[in-house]
Amino acid sequence: MRTRTATAALVGLATVTLLGCDPGTTAPQQTDTPPPTAAASHTTPAEQDDKPVERKKVPDFVGMGLQSAQDKAQAEGFYVLKSHDSAGRGRMQALDRNWKVCSQNHAPGKTVPVDTALDFGAVKLEETCPSTDQQEPAPAGKSMPDFVGKSVKAARGALDSSTSLTVKDAARDRMVLMESNWKVCTQDPKAGAALNGRPVEFTAVKFDESCP
Repeated sequence: MRTRTATAALVGLATVTLLGCDPGTTAPQQTDTPPPTAAASHTTPAEQDDKPVERKKVPDFVGMGLQSAQDKAQAEGFYVLKSHDSAGRGRMQALDRNWKVCSQNHAPGKTVPVDTALDFGAVKLEETCPSTDQQEPAPAGKSMPDFVGKSVKAARGALDSSTSLTVKDAARDRMVLMESNWKVCTQDPKAGAALNGRPVEFTAVKFDESCP
């Protein structure tokens, strides 16, 4: 009698164990459905960067000091700024306060995007602005350009970097040190002659002097 009672008790315990601690629930079924994800943005990075650039009218900078012109341009939202020697001498505007604006590449009142580059043509304060902006000579090709009247620095820059160049003072026996302050009086070879790697010779005087 005791053996049958123990056996029945063991059977009941096994049944409870199979059903789990909560006989009223069933194990969750696994599915292949992935977990929900956050909704994707409908705006791509390219679309976010494709916003229209602000447009503004270009102020009138002519006659202003170069530094003041640059400050005004930045205050108006223009930050891509350039400058060049309006006399075509190839000088660098090292100290902007010593230069004045003679020309600008975009006319006053013209509406342009604010990321447009503004280029100021300038000369030193004590100089007179040229009637038209003087461009530096174009790079020399196979024939010799006409450099007479151009700055020695600009002429040198137009020649191939391998060119052998000699510069002599046409008026006195001075050394030509700062070439942007000197203008070409004579040249050899003459304009139109073939270069073919041949040496080049200039005679020159300072810009406030006359060629002999």
